[in-house]
Amino acid sequence: MSEVKAISVTQLARRIRNLLEIQVGEIWVEGEVSNVRKQSSGHWYFSLKDESAQISCAMFGARRRTGNEVIEDGAKVQIFGETSFYEARGSTQLIVKKVQAVGQGDLQARFESLKKKLNQEGLFDQDRKKELPGFPKVIGIVTSPTGAALQDMKNVLSRRAPWLTVVFFPASVQGKGAEQGIARAIRRAGNTGAEGLPQPEVLIVGRGGGSLEDLWNFNEEIVARAIADCPIPVVSAVGHEIDFTIADFVSDLRAPTPSAAAELVAPDQVELRDRLDRMGERLTRSVESRLDRLADQMDFYERGILGQPSERVLQSPIWHLEKSRRSFFKAASGALMELENRIVHHSANWHRYHPREVFRRRQDRLDATQEAFLSAAENALKLYQEKVLRLKSVLHALGPNSILERGFSITFDEEGEIVKDPKKLKKGDRIESMLRHGNLSSRVE
Repeated sequence: MSEVKAISVTQLARRIRNLLEIQVGEIWVEGEVSNVRKQSSGHWYFSLKDESAQISCAMFGARRRTGNEVIEDGAKVQIFGETSFYEARGSTQLIVKKVQAVGQGDLQARFESLKKKLNQEGLFDQDRKKELPGFPKVIGIVTSPTGAALQDMKNVLSRRAPWLTVVFFPASVQGKGAEQGIARAIRRAGNTGAEGLPQPEVLIVGRGGGSLEDLWNFNEEIVARAIADCPIPVVSAVGHEIDFTIADFVSDLRAPTPSAAAELVAPDQVELRDRLDRMGERLTRSVESRLDRLADQMDFYERGILGQPSERVLQSPIWHLEKSRRSFFKAASGALMELENRIVHHSANWHRYHPREVFRRRQDRLDATQEAFLSAAENALKLYQEKVLRLKSVLHALGPNSILERGFSITFDEEGEIVKDPKKLKKGDRIESMLRHGNLSSRVE
């Protein structure tokens, strides 16, 4: 019997894993979630099934992944992941990378596309948003007449500010075509003056919570543009705190819930009464303090100036006035006397400033300067002449002529250089000797 060539279980498992990862790889799968197990490590394990089959799924670091909130037993989801084979257990599983509710992908894509478009047009810019009035008298509401949101807002408004006039603009807030009615109600609220209704100073647009599909009418472009064109401030109150719609971005202010929107637009009467009471108390204290200070001042004046005879009160000011008058006349007389002295002085010495005298004094200074310059130049020239004579005597004593006069001679080679060493000459060279009375040519033998 021939020996069978068999592979190990590990090798087979690795071939299966490689085949799955290469042939199937990453893929979108739709099904129903079941048997969810959320581990403390942050990894979630569950099964994805349909009518005929199921597959194990693993979502590592699920708490940090987008869309994890939809993973609940019985939820219909679409999962993007990579097929793999868990060798230790010999089971196939889907490693989940992304998850979304069924139908959410298309809606989310439409949401992001419209959001990007309106943002590029500047509809989300902060500088175009209007401020809410501090103390409005008329408030408008756009919502469903049958929803709980309307009653919640009315209760909050009546409790906080019962003096407010609430103008209701009914509109369907869910279902196909509801966005048309919402947009019409918003435009109507911005122009109620033409209908004879009170003009709202601020408008609440909203509804209660729901799924993404339930809130979708507030993600339509027609609603967004109606809000952007509304001449009065608009507060968006759609769904719960975690819900965001296009209407929230376009509105002048977003409220997490309809009840919160009512609290934002309406001042609280209890708080206002408290503020008025505190202001009244501060005003009373301020007035009383002012009156007390004025009364103290009156007492001081009555004990002081007002309690003295008029002659005594005016005696000191009159004395100061007389003293100031004498000081003024003394100062004025001194100033006039000084001016007179200056005039007399200038009159006595005016001839010194006559142009003829000025010219004569300047001519004398010029003559003196010229004489000093000529004397200095003559002295300098004499010094230079004496220096030249001394240098000439030194030059004659140290120069070559003095050597020749003492009977010596100077010998030059053919190049005109002075011969200092006879060893540098060779036989046949011509030399020239300078004597006292003439030159002598010779040849080296």
